Amino acid sequence: MNSSGREQSAQGAEPSFDHAPFGQPGCPPAVTELRERVAAFVRERVMPSEPVLDAGGPAARAVLGTLQEEAKNAGLWALPLPVEYGGQGLPLSAYAHLAEAEGASDHGPAALGSAALLDVLMLGRHATEPVRERCLRRLAAGELRSCYAMTEPDTPGTDPARTTTRADPGPDGTWTLNGRKWFITGAGDADLVTVLARTGENLSLVLVPTSAPGFRVVRELPVLGAGGQWEIALEDVTVPADHLVGEPGQALRIAGERLRLGRVLRCLRWLGQAERAFGLMRDRARSRSHTAGPLADRQLVQQLVFDALLAIRTTRPLVYEAVARLEAGADARVETGLAKVAAARMLQQVADAAIQVHGAAGLGPDTALPALFRTGRAARLLDGPDELHVAAVARRVLRG
Repeated sequence: MNSSGREQSAQGAEPSFDHAPFGQPGCPPAVTELRERVAAFVRERVMPSEPVLDAGGPAARAVLGTLQEEAKNAGLWALPLPVEYGGQGLPLSAYAHLAEAEGASDHGPAALGSAALLDVLMLGRHATEPVRERCLRRLAAGELRSCYAMTEPDTPGTDPARTTTRADPGPDGTWTLNGRKWFITGAGDADLVTVLARTGENLSLVLVPTSAPGFRVVRELPVLGAGGQWEIALEDVTVPADHLVGEPGQALRIAGERLRLGRVLRCLRWLGQAERAFGLMRDRARSRSHTAGPLADRQLVQQLVFDALLAIRTTRPLVYEAVARLEAGADARVETGLAKVAAARMLQQVADAAIQVHGAAGLGPDTALPALFRTGRAARLLDGPDELHVAAVARRVLRG
């Protein structure tokens, strides 16, 4: 679920983030230079295009295509994707520093070709050879768009065991799917959807082309008034046998693998968005004056700035600890849960503080703050609500 804002705006100049660079101290020099190039591309090329990109439609697709070509020409395309599919193969420990800068805009990952990372890795590890040959290089090149459909309207998203969408085997080895899914990022423009479905008593993943007869986009679902999420229906959609992703009944294992990395990537991007909100708040406090003097001299404003910076600086180590454990192949469930809850709360706090310092201007269309606040609030539900992660981490710790 992506909470980018579908709103026209005339956003002002974005902060340069010079108060605290993206990423952890000790970032290798080669990665530092690349991070600065990514940050500049997002700030100078992606952010000014956000009003068109947020609005969606043909104009947005054209602008995104232009940005993607520029990223390719600049050598910034598909930095974390595997080399064998056309990416640059950066390991997670290096890409993490870039993901903060890239994620400062909701559209940064799509513009720079990393939005497909989860799908490319999942299909590269678990899809059949024919599917890998047909799809992976095109996904990595941005020629195909994909999405992931798990949640259903009538069942809790945190309880996939209650999935009702079915994939029934046919006599010729095909699979026929029936069901509904919702809150799917990018389904309106996707070419491929990976669907969580019941196969007999178990759960499996099935790759569905959106051009297949019986596939239907039901509606767009605004999130706090902004678009980008979709509901779909599958009505006797038949796909070939080789569209099963992994073995039958292995959906939860594959989904867990995907979700752990996905949550960490979201955390990194939320750090980037919090840095953006913090920069806007800092610049507003410096530049705005009242009869009693600059906002920056007010103790209550200073308290907001301090608390926001403290939240960013204390959250970042949690996120990078999860990154390190994931890359090492260690059990990262506790670290990922801590990072996810901390990063979601942190982004909501920082965006809210930035709006408070801006006053009424922080609620209007002239800054990115409404979209950043919306992302922060939605973050506490994305990939599982806070309560799910709190309970899961506490149980694991208490059991030793």
